[in-house]
Amino acid sequence: MTTAEIKEMATEYVMNTYGERDLAFVRGEGPYLWDADGKKYLDFLGGLAVNGLGHCHPNVVAAIREQAGKLLHVSNLYYIEPQAKLAKLLIDNSDLDQCFFCNSGAEANEAAIKLARKYATDRGNPHAHEIITMENSFHGRTMATITATAQTKYHIGFEPMLPGFTYVPFDDLEATQAAVNENTCAILVEAIQSEGGVNVPSEDYIQGLRSICDAHGLLLILDEVQTAMGRLGTFYGYQSYGVVPDVLTMAKSLGGGVPIGAMLAKKHIADSFVPGTHAATFGGNPLVTAAACTSIQTIFDENLAANAIEMGNYLAYEISQLKDKFPIEEVRGKGLLRGLVMSVDAKPLAAKCADNGLITICTNDYVIRFLPPLNITIDHVDEAVAILKKSMVEVF
Repeated sequence: MTTAEIKEMATEYVMNTYGERDLAFVRGEGPYLWDADGKKYLDFLGGLAVNGLGHCHPNVVAAIREQAGKLLHVSNLYYIEPQAKLAKLLIDNSDLDQCFFCNSGAEANEAAIKLARKYATDRGNPHAHEIITMENSFHGRTMATITATAQTKYHIGFEPMLPGFTYVPFDDLEATQAAVNENTCAILVEAIQSEGGVNVPSEDYIQGLRSICDAHGLLLILDEVQTAMGRLGTFYGYQSYGVVPDVLTMAKSLGGGVPIGAMLAKKHIADSFVPGTHAATFGGNPLVTAAACTSIQTIFDENLAANAIEMGNYLAYEISQLKDKFPIEEVRGKGLLRGLVMSVDAKPLAAKCADNGLITICTNDYVIRFLPPLNITIDHVDEAVAILKKSMVEVF
């Protein structure tokens, strides 16, 4: 089928929740994609941080093929070997103790919200149900996680929002401290606000939140849906801040391209989830956990967290060299989560990049966001920057 034919069929039969689109990709290999008409693109969006190893990494493909030939699904009423192996792999490389598996980042955050409330109840504080979240955050699209997302534009049409969430400015410890009251049970924050514009916290911010939680007996929940799996230069983003959360959520690149989410927690907190309190039918099924095990092992074997730092710094430097010629305010981010902040509307630039063969995205109207695979090379960065510069010349 051609792109036009795919678009016509999708327009008629698929609900329009993603807006107008002009591309239909049918094949991927490494950091490259090909559309239905045969045009090649360099993918620096990575399926919105999902394809951490690029497209169709041979290790992940082999793991999926092998597992698909043995067992696709059994319910969580039974033990699942690759699920147990994945849990051990995640815990052995973290400072937390146990995992809950689900299918997405929103589900992982939903589980964390429920766990925080249940833990407070189990400690004899059923009134302590409120969670502090940050302005410009993004935690998902379920009713609980969209309420946790402190951006009004995501709430419109779905009011009333759920009770139990308090919003404060990101990177503002004083405001966070002032928001704590007898009803507070947790603070939920992203390691970097990716959807909110690639907002990087101050050096002492996450540590300050840890101190507030410790002082008031609150849980620190770190949303690492986009930042875990090496993207910031450490396997978990929290490791780059030197702070251990009580609860951590992850998804996106965990499965190497297949849908899986996970929530990790300290044992004494995880104990509040008992049979009947939470579940996910497809969570941690054999296929996705086998893929995730291989994806993680590949990141370790190929030292991709270190590559994320090297290539991320190189990407930021090369883009910053364009500041004198184009309306660029700054390049911010960490590792291979980078944001090019423009002083003008960046949406036309993102569209022109796609026209010229570079896939990225505009967020918060003024920020071009880059989420390339962790295994990109200098040549890939040079190619991306060349396309970006060509697109800027054409737009500005």
